[in-house]
Amino acid sequence: MINKNRLYLDVHAIQTLPPSNINRDDTGSPKTAQYGGVRRARVSSQSWKRAIRGYFNENGEESNVGLRTLSIVDYVASKIIEKDNTIGAEDAVKMAETTLNLAGIKTTKEHKVKALFFLGDEQANRLAQASIEGVSDKNELKEIINSNPSVDIALFGRMVADDPSLNEDASCQVAHAISTHAVQNEFDFYTAVDDLSAKDNPGAGMLGNIEYNSSTMYRYANIAIHELSRQLGDIQSTINTIKLFIEAFSNSLPTGKINTFANQTIPDAVIIFLREDRPINAVGAFEEPVRSYEGFVKKSIEKLSNELIKAEKFVKKPLYSAYVSMEEVESLKNCANEMDSLEDLKNNLEGILAEKISGMVEGD
Repeated sequence: MINKNRLYLDVHAIQTLPPSNINRDDTGSPKTAQYGGVRRARVSSQSWKRAIRGYFNENGEESNVGLRTLSIVDYVASKIIEKDNTIGAEDAVKMAETTLNLAGIKTTKEHKVKALFFLGDEQANRLAQASIEGVSDKNELKEIINSNPSVDIALFGRMVADDPSLNEDASCQVAHAISTHAVQNEFDFYTAVDDLSAKDNPGAGMLGNIEYNSSTMYRYANIAIHELSRQLGDIQSTINTIKLFIEAFSNSLPTGKINTFANQTIPDAVIIFLREDRPINAVGAFEEPVRSYEGFVKKSIEKLSNELIKAEKFVKKPLYSAYVSMEEVESLKNCANEMDSLEDLKNNLEGILAEKISGMVEGD
C-alpha cells in the first residue's frame, strides 16, 4: 500500500567528462571503482555535494544557505558585532563561545569546534541575538540551532557527535557518480620553461605527471520531499529549494584540476521522476558496461531510459516524469515527457509540486 504522505524526487543525469581529474584520491589519482567486473571512473558524492552547495551560494539569490566550518565561534561572533558594533572582537568571541557551549557544542582552547559544524545564516543571526540578550537556557538555544535550517543543512544533513540532539537528518541522497563504461587512467607528462633561463640551457624549469581519465558518467540523486517540506515548514520554500537543487545538480561541477583540463561540461540528459512509493537508483542499467567505438552518450541514455521503464515491473508508475536531452533517443520518449529546456522542466514541475505538497500537508 502506498503512503500518500510520501513523495520522492529522483534526478538522473548522463554527463560526459573529457580528460580530467575532478576528484582525486590520496595519491592524486582520479577516483575509480570496480563495478560490473570493470574499472570505472568515479566522482564521490561528497565532492559533488560540495559543488552543489557552492552553486547555491552563487545562484541561490535569497535562499538561506549554511556555512560548514571549525570556526563556528568566529562566525557567530561576527554576527554579534554586526548587530552591536560597540562590542569588541575579543568580547564577541567570548560571548559566542559561551552561547555555543551552553547549547551543547564543545570548543577547544583555540575557540574551534572539534569537528566541522554546519550552521545556517538565519540560525547564526538568532544565536548572536540570544548571546547579546544573555539567553542561557539550553533548550532555547538548541531550538534556535534546530529550527529554520538552511536549505543545504535540510538537504544534506548535520551530524554532531557530541550532542545527537543537534543532528539534522538529510532529506537528500546523492550517489557516487560512475562511468557507464570501463576506463583506463592515463598520464600527462608536462614541462614548463623557465623564462629567464640561460640561452645555453635547453632543459625545462619544471616537469611532472598528472593522472587523468575521460568518461561518460551516470549521476543520481533523490529528495524525500515530505521530509524537506517538514524541515523548511513552507510549501513555496520547499518548491524553490527543489527547483534550485535540480538546477544546481545539472550545472554544478567539482573544480579539481579544472584550470589544467578546462572540463566545463554540462549534462547530455537529465531525467526527473516524482514517486509516491520509493526512490529508484538506475545504476543497474550499467552493470554491464557500455561498449562502443562510436561514443558512449546515446547508448548510455538509451540504457538508462530502458532501465527506468523496466523498473515498473517492481515499483509503481511515477506520478510525473520529464526530461531534457541534447540527444534524440527514442526510448527516452517512452520513459518521460520531453521538455525544451531545464527552465521549462523546473517551471512545469512547480505547479505539480504545489498540488502534491499541498495534498500531503492537508492529509497530515
